[in-house]
Amino acid sequence: MEKYDAVVIGGGSAGLAALKHLSSRGKQAILLEAGEKVGSKNISGGILYSKKPKKGRTYNVEDIYENFLEDAPFERKITKYILHATSKDKVFSIDLTAAHNYEANFGCSVLMNKLNQWFVQQADEVAQKHGGGVVSGVHVSSIRWEGERTIVQTDELEEIEVKAIIAADGVNSEIAYMTGARQKFSPNQLYQGVKVIVKLPEDIMDQRFSIGQDEGAAHLFAGDVTLNHIGGGFLYTNRDTLSVGAVYHLDSLLENPSEPHDLVNALLRNPMISEFVKDEVPVRGEIDKNLPKEEQMRVRFAVTKMIKTWTEMRESYYSRSSRERLVKEGTYGSQAEMEAQLSSLRDQMSTKFGIKFETDYVEAEYSAKLVPDGKRCRMEKPYFKNILFVGDAAGGGVFVGPRIEGLNVGIDDAARAAEVVARAIDKNNFSESYLGQSYSQSVEESPYTHDLKSIDKDYLKIFLDAAKDVPKDIISSKYGMVVKMMSSKTLRSFAVGFANILGYEKLLPIIETLDTYVKVPTEIAERFGSSVTATYTPTIPSIAQRVARLKFNDDSKSHIKVLKPTSEFMKKMITLCPTRCYFMEKEGVMIQHEGCVECGTCSEETDWKHPVGEKGISYQYG
Repeated sequence: MEKYDAVVIGGGSAGLAALKHLSSRGKQAILLEAGEKVGSKNISGGILYSKKPKKGRTYNVEDIYENFLEDAPFERKITKYILHATSKDKVFSIDLTAAHNYEANFGCSVLMNKLNQWFVQQADEVAQKHGGGVVSGVHVSSIRWEGERTIVQTDELEEIEVKAIIAADGVNSEIAYMTGARQKFSPNQLYQGVKVIVKLPEDIMDQRFSIGQDEGAAHLFAGDVTLNHIGGGFLYTNRDTLSVGAVYHLDSLLENPSEPHDLVNALLRNPMISEFVKDEVPVRGEIDKNLPKEEQMRVRFAVTKMIKTWTEMRESYYSRSSRERLVKEGTYGSQAEMEAQLSSLRDQMSTKFGIKFETDYVEAEYSAKLVPDGKRCRMEKPYFKNILFVGDAAGGGVFVGPRIEGLNVGIDDAARAAEVVARAIDKNNFSESYLGQSYSQSVEESPYTHDLKSIDKDYLKIFLDAAKDVPKDIISSKYGMVVKMMSSKTLRSFAVGFANILGYEKLLPIIETLDTYVKVPTEIAERFGSSVTATYTPTIPSIAQRVARLKFNDDSKSHIKVLKPTSEFMKKMITLCPTRCYFMEKEGVMIQHEGCVECGTCSEETDWKHPVGEKGISYQYG
């Protein structure tokens, strides 16, 4: 039996940070990841922050990966952060960049497949020096204790004996379920997030969003685009793609079911967003049906090849670094030559093959996941025996109005868990009273935990200052006195102190309502917003087309079993499943698991597991 100091379960950003940090302390650790390759099952909105809190310290990504800013393949540093209230074609915008920068070293947009592949190279290199490493394509099926021995069993490998376990297996943590460390999170503790990746050339993005080559923008949306749900939309600039998505309270969706792809479609049809994502798109002409079959086939292949060549050349031309590299390598004599060849190819496509160039948008990937709301579901005891839970598995995540942070919280958890495990190995003490409680105390000391418990009056002031132009009469009388107190410099400290005495538990039912996320933003936009005119109508793929583009390695055996086929919850899953895996047959709900993206939306009333190693969804972007 293989023996290790520790095993990390889950190859997301939190799990990889735990492996890297623990290995850097000279411990022998192994990471097990169910995906075919690390990063293939991870998605995020997503912005990764590095924080500098006024009190306490956080473990930031650059603390774990010392060369992160120089070498890591993050997308763009976010330098603009804007909140938009929408009503049909009207938009009212509030610049929240100061709130985004509050206590932050930086925040950068990321795509998880690319970034986690870089993380794993860094972590695996250190782990291998100490006899550990990363093993992908492995699904943990059970954990048992035999005296002082802890045995980890998988579907693919021989049993492994370890001294401690760090569980980083996500919001639907099987490790938590199988050990009884916690119950499944309930709908009121969760958000459902759904996202599409939209392609847009780099230089065009810079011009459209008024950003420099190394700058990025984040846009948040509330109002009528929410389709009457509690939550909102987002659009983040990546290097040469956009992340466009919607994040809504799961209980709000259960109360008023809407298909997840419709929530994204509502964003894409908003005039402001459709103008943000638009691009020049080649459209194939009709092939002459009188031509011989062989000739029709030849033309079809030629058109496909030409469109691919034009797309790749155009992407390179609209990227300054790619243009300079291709000229330096001698592929083109100059940028002018590159431009001339691109123009010539475009003319040839039009004249010879009848290809038209129209305004539309280019969607590359569709994805979905559940997100824990740390204010509601953070584990009070993030441990069980010698298992420590980190990130989404522990219910981490800071969601306070427009402040949305998850990746950095998971990395902070992971570093704290690694520190505690390293000390436990040195002391050979893996009891709950030492290992578990030491970790729990460390998490309690984290500034993120403090943020989940109380309102920060300095952050609130920045937000209220940004929203000073919003008339107070637009806010219902129920909140009027509260807003007046919060807006007053004299009364704010008293008001915040009183609010913190009440606590989030009593405040959230008042704050997170349809008034806050839908009615008030819609009225603000209607009364004070500026009109935006769309220059085209986006051609939005159907859900069937979106699923068809995804990469699956299907397993003949379903990883999900329906437990209550006639329940109201499962009937709503027919609508709320992001890829329409559920359908009604006679009186019961059935599942067709092959198109599952493993989001876990249905997990409350199913026997839900991750697929066995290398099976299931593999994202290209994440």
